[in-house]
Amino acid sequence: MAGRKRKTPTLAAAAAAADQHNNRTVKASPTKLKKEEKEEKEEEKSSRWENPQNVETERSHYFTGDDLQHRLGEEFFQQPCVSLAKAFLGKVLVRRCADGTELRGRIVETEAYLGGEDEASHSAGGKRTERNTAMFMKPGTIYVYTIYGIHLCMNVSSEGDGAAVLLRSLEPLQGQHVMKQQRAARRKEGARQLKDKELCNGPSKLCQALNIPRCFDRRDLAADPEVWLERDQDTSPAKPQDVVSAPRIGIESHGEWAKKPWRFYLRGHTCVSVVNKEAERQ
Repeated sequence: MAGRKRKTPTLAAAAAAADQHNNRTVKASPTKLKKEEKEEKEEEKSSRWENPQNVETERSHYFTGDDLQHRLGEEFFQQPCVSLAKAFLGKVLVRRCADGTELRGRIVETEAYLGGEDEASHSAGGKRTERNTAMFMKPGTIYVYTIYGIHLCMNVSSEGDGAAVLLRSLEPLQGQHVMKQQRAARRKEGARQLKDKELCNGPSKLCQALNIPRCFDRRDLAADPEVWLERDQDTSPAKPQDVVSAPRIGIESHGEWAKKPWRFYLRGHTCVSVVNKEAERQ
């Protein structure tokens, strides 16, 4: 405690302590020493992941200079839900597999779920559950949930309590052969081979193609070593006239909220899941 003086041990006491330590080391069996060494390593590993500063050090070896240069950080996700849903269009979702293979897809369709008064949102009325916790976490948090008991959907939290953006469709850019294998593994045997534009043209399809698992829920898209977002270096940002605003899909039972034009997609893109001709005319 502060203000208390520590007693200086005598040389004799220090020597006795050293002899005692040496005797324990000599007497310890190889098996016991190995077990103690393993426990120390596990404790050190646990400490690294509990300390955010050490987490960054642990993750740093996953990225090259280019990854860090193009990767979108926390500031990108700090936008209102509708604004973020539009900003996602044209950005590239990257999934790094266990063997180091990187899969890339350009986001071409999203949906905004505003939480609170938005009755079509999982967080309508401010409801918090074990399932939707990620929607109330900081912007950029991944929210993965199950639909129909078997399929997964990937969302990303935004500004606004309980608000998140659903990623609906991607244009495959890199690793299509791996995407085809991962989609085929979940389809009936003998089913026809999918075209590239069919690999990620739906929320559950893109999760299958990129192997987005349930355990990605609540992870940080701005800092995760296995999945992140990049700027598209090959195309310019989408212009307002290129973005179609249409009603969201699959929420018809929510009355007026089903009519809100909070689904956004790139006009004329072949990888969009559902084209809305009426919205395009407007």
